[in-house]
Amino acid sequence: MRTDSRLSRTLHVLLHMARHDGPMTSEAIGRMLGTNPVVVRRTMAGLRDAGYVKSEKGHGGGWTIAANLAEVSLLDIHRAVGGPRIFAIGSDHPNPDCAVEKAVNEAVEDTLREAEALLVARLGAISLAELARSFDAQLQSCGTTTADTCG
Repeated sequence: MRTDSRLSRTLHVLLHMARHDGPMTSEAIGRMLGTNPVVVRRTMAGLRDAGYVKSEKGHGGGWTIAANLAEVSLLDIHRAVGGPRIFAIGSDHPNPDCAVEKAVNEAVEDTLREAEALLVARLGAISLAELARSFDAQLQSCGTTTADTCG
């Protein structure tokens, strides 16, 4: 099963942007992620609409952080990029006639609701500022100030 990496890829970009002097172009971000700049612009548009980034056109333009990293959670970013439902597993028949399938559906749905509530709460509790501090600590531990040289 293919995983949806929009959240992790977007967080990756935002951390680079937070530590980058000046705007980052869609082309530069696309090269960093190995994707087309059009995909970058589509993703960044959701972040711009939410007020987390801004863009400048023309020479010297690009994307910059527009929000206070301490005020933006991972859940906020997940929602801004149009992330999928937290869990994609579930029942094919939500209202089955079979009593066994009803029992199975209830157990699975209850478990998924509980797990999703925990994950949503945790994503909502982690700010971009916390991720940036972790990123900075990892760079410091390998004796560099740029992510490109710490592998």
